[in-house]
Amino acid sequence: MRTLEEVLATLEIAKLKEEDLNPTIQCLSFGENVSSADYCLMELDDTLCKHIEAGDSLVIRGDKDERAVLCSRDKTYDLKIADTSNLLLFVPGCKTPDQLTGGQDRPHVEHAQIWGFCNSHWELRKQRPKLKKLKKLLMENPYEGPLLGGQEEVTENRYTMQDLLERIQASEEEIKDHLEIIHACQIDGFWRVLDFDYEMKLLGHVTQLVDSESWSFNKVPLRTSLEELAPLEPREMIEHCLSCYGKRFTENDEVFYALNEDKVCRALALMLLQNAVKFNLKEFQEVWQQSVPEGMSTRLDQLKGVSLVDRTSNPETISLLQVEDLPEDTLERFNHLFTLREKWTEEDITPYIQDLCGEKQSTGALLTKYARSSMQNGAKVFNSRRPVVT
Repeated sequence: MRTLEEVLATLEIAKLKEEDLNPTIQCLSFGENVSSADYCLMELDDTLCKHIEAGDSLVIRGDKDERAVLCSRDKTYDLKIADTSNLLLFVPGCKTPDQLTGGQDRPHVEHAQIWGFCNSHWELRKQRPKLKKLKKLLMENPYEGPLLGGQEEVTENRYTMQDLLERIQASEEEIKDHLEIIHACQIDGFWRVLDFDYEMKLLGHVTQLVDSESWSFNKVPLRTSLEELAPLEPREMIEHCLSCYGKRFTENDEVFYALNEDKVCRALALMLLQNAVKFNLKEFQEVWQQSVPEGMSTRLDQLKGVSLVDRTSNPETISLLQVEDLPEDTLERFNHLFTLREKWTEEDITPYIQDLCGEKQSTGALLTKYARSSMQNGAKVFNSRRPVVT
């Protein structure tokens, strides 16, 4: 270890004045068996620093064939290695100038040992959670209702929350939010998504009951609904259906649900669209209106992100195209969309790219980057900037 005399001699050779420097001189030395592979450095913003200081965890997630992401309790971050030309030293005993204790005017030496070093660190960039895989996993074994006599339950491909956290590249809060969006529920401790036909069966029971009892769709009593429909389906499933398609509220200590007109109409439209590759638009609108409960009104804007209307064909048509079925990668998404249709209006393409927007990013910015605009019959349309790969 260097002595004070050796340090002062070095200052003289370097032509540095002792009075211009801090009186506390820190000498660094390498510990035994120090290697650049011993530690990884990660740069955190203020939010994540407070997250760590509060005792919360950061988790790296990803299967072997996936690019790793880092997740906090409610956010997902992309991990990227940033190289630096300067050697980064990990020195736990080293102090910054503001940490040095005052009171000593005379020069003195303090020794600190280097525990590790590296030429790079991890940078974090907030990104969209990768949630498409979530529904794909749950659809391996969808819930089709109570078992009938003689049926055996399929126990493969069922996932607990811990299983999902190990497989899905998203934070726990983001996973929970998406489970709600895809109408998943917990059954015997496992998260299950309902088979679409079974979900429509449950919704049919609810809407028929509302119609037969002449209730308002904005005030469906939970207790009476469960009593009336219990002979047909499990109470938990009836309440789950009401939660998926309505909003819970309490009045005079009694629980009610206000059914959401847009959600109900959208679900019934999906049921119709699944049965045809393309539907005559006019005929579809007539059949759709007839299929929804009395008192509800259907509108095409209820189908944004799940159906595609072709007004250039004769007659006009409508077909099923759900945003959840499209690629998660931005470039792949645009390529797929331009494979389906060469030119898009902004109104038509926006529902299919809105989920790609990052913080403070608009669909207009995405279109500027990945599409080229032109005028067609007096309307602005967008086509691909790159050759479309089919």
